Amino acid sequence: MGLKEDLERFREVGEERRQDLSEFIQYGDLSGGRPDQIRIPIKIVNLPEFAYEKRDMGGVGQGDGGTPQPGEPVGQPEPGDGDEDGDPGEESGEHEYYEMDPEEFAEELDEELGLDLDPKGKQVTEEIEGDFTDITRTGPTGTLDFERLFKEGLKRKLAMDFDEEYVKAALQIDGWGPDRVFEWARTEENIPVSRAWIVDAHEKLSAEERTQYESLAEMEATVEREPTPARIRREGVKDIPFRREDERYRYPEIIEEREKNVVVVNIRDVSGSMRQKKRELVERTFTPLDWYLQGKYDNAEFIYIAHDADAWEVEREDFFGIRSGGGTKISSAYELAKERLDEEYPWNEWNRYVFAAGDSENSSNDTSESVIPLMEEIDANLHAYVETQPAGNAINATHAEEVHNHFGDSENVAVAYVSNPEDVTDAIYEILSTEQNDE
Repeated sequence: MGLKEDLERFREVGEERRQDLSEFIQYGDLSGGRPDQIRIPIKIVNLPEFAYEKRDMGGVGQGDGGTPQPGEPVGQPEPGDGDEDGDPGEESGEHEYYEMDPEEFAEELDEELGLDLDPKGKQVTEEIEGDFTDITRTGPTGTLDFERLFKEGLKRKLAMDFDEEYVKAALQIDGWGPDRVFEWARTEENIPVSRAWIVDAHEKLSAEERTQYESLAEMEATVEREPTPARIRREGVKDIPFRREDERYRYPEIIEEREKNVVVVNIRDVSGSMRQKKRELVERTFTPLDWYLQGKYDNAEFIYIAHDADAWEVEREDFFGIRSGGGTKISSAYELAKERLDEEYPWNEWNRYVFAAGDSENSSNDTSESVIPLMEEIDANLHAYVETQPAGNAINATHAEEVHNHFGDSENVAVAYVSNPEDVTDAIYEILSTEQNDE
């Protein structure tokens, strides 16, 4: 194996050593990179290279006159050399990053969690002509479906064709005239012959020919009826009976190109009870969901709403760090979300997701009297609530439970519980698999 192959192998190893996606979601630094570019740390693998020692002395193996003799010290040790008991370093370990866009992130998360969502196209952006697969009875000559016309004519040819010599032989039975032959052909032999053809054929026979056979049995013993397919294979097809009613014209299928637009409303409780660990769990859950949906849809927009007893819209970079000292009224956030969605993101044009998170603490009766009715009123692909309670449920942390009890296994409502980083991927699966079932 040469140096080039070694280098390629080392690059492969470096890529394999990037942080596992689930591990990255649970424990990694999600703030790295940009909203449209995810950076996952990998451990450095030094690529092999040649190292050359620089010598200022003479030839190889030679020294100047001051060369120490065996056993003599060669100089004072440099600071840090061989100091195994020194203080630990303060520098962080060296890392590189594996970068992926949201589309690749969504593909990998689908594979890791066993998901495969098929986003709905909402707004029609254009109508285009597809393949000429549809059929009409009229159209330009150039679009005539000749293959279909030929097949219809051939089917008619097979249906109308018959062994003429066999019918003529029946006309030669003594005492059989055109009427008796027509009745025999149609009722007994199922031969598609017309009365006019029989009359014409009978007139062409001489008086002697009309009495050639004494009976039908003698005629059948003498003349063998040839099936139509065998005769066509032998003689070929001289003509096809085309008819105007068989004509069909091809025209293109009209395909609606639909843009897959999505708006995601992220709602977070920023009241005094939402301390740092709770905020971190919200970020670990919401950030991958944002990346995932951004990777799945053509156009993704995000709205970030923070609330305590009141609600207000914030920028993404401020969303996860805000902390307030006020109380909690979750319905204020849903009221603002409904207002924003109704104004700018109509349901017939946008896929809509409403994700909320907090520690499930809410003002008295607000969940049952206001939040749940608002969730029912806001049309959305999916409503989700994520409860973050690192220390277990507080006595008054009932919001998630109330939502779950009301909606049960609804197709567009998911409730997830996150008490530590290990719960995050399960929560993401719970949310996205609900949407998948709806699909």
